[in-house]
Amino acid sequence: MKQIVQFFLVGLVLLAIAIVYDGFFILEEGKQVVITQFGAPVGDPVTEAGLHFKMPFIQQTEVFEKKILIWDGDPNQIPTNDKTYVYLDVTARWRISNALQFLQAVKTTMRAQSLLSDIIDGTVRDMVNKNDLIEIIRSSDWSVETMSETASPATIGKKPNNGRDQIASQILELASKVTPQYGIELIDVMFKRVNYIDSVRLKVYDRMISERKRIAAEKRSMGEGEKAEILGTVDRKLKEIISTANKEAVTIKGKADAEATRIYGTAYSQDPEFYAFQKTLESYKDIIGKNSSLVLSSDSDLYRFLKSIEGK
Repeated sequence: MKQIVQFFLVGLVLLAIAIVYDGFFILEEGKQVVITQFGAPVGDPVTEAGLHFKMPFIQQTEVFEKKILIWDGDPNQIPTNDKTYVYLDVTARWRISNALQFLQAVKTTMRAQSLLSDIIDGTVRDMVNKNDLIEIIRSSDWSVETMSETASPATIGKKPNNGRDQIASQILELASKVTPQYGIELIDVMFKRVNYIDSVRLKVYDRMISERKRIAAEKRSMGEGEKAEILGTVDRKLKEIISTANKEAVTIKGKADAEATRIYGTAYSQDPEFYAFQKTLESYKDIIGKNSSLVLSSDSDLYRFLKSIEGK
């Protein structure tokens, strides 16, 4: 009898241990749990971290992430509206917004990634097909003046109204309408890489080189124009300064000549004979050099003063 009681007590202890071990579970931070019974969900998802209870052996736990997850699509070559292929690599961020709905519709994260590939890739392809190459390549805040010729002749000069960022927002808006039915919240969609395919890249490089050369030539032309304008201004100011200086010089010289004439006139009026004699002596100095011979007539003014000296 005692052995039966002992076996019974041991069984109870083991059962209690099993209930405690399988009946309680700890939910980590950043996780959420859906409790299932025979494969069917029971109750609402458990989203609060901590210690929780479930029916041991009968109920199971399906653990899902609450944090943001990353989806990376396969790079694809997609034709644009103007029949030009562009190379796109797209990524997105998402999270499980409703664990119960996610379990019923998707079940695993791997299947969710595959489902997102179908949804996002299809939406990206549709949006790229509806937009020209210039819309896909440029950022929404870029100028289109140097990019218009990368598109087809029909779109040259046509101002784009979207840009890559706006298209990504439109893709997010369209894809977000589909994902909630799977318990998935799509947070954002981004173009990780946008590039031309090989057949277009060389043409684009040539266009970029040509455009940069045009801009350089335009800058040089503007520089030469400014240089000519500056040199013209300098030359004009120089001529103005020289003209003003010449005018002042002529004015000063005229005043000096007038003053000299006045002084000469005053001196002549005081003693005409002495003045004539003084001027004649100055003339001798200028006319007769060290090795000069001078022949004068008897009625010459120069000889007159010499003769008067001999007479005296």
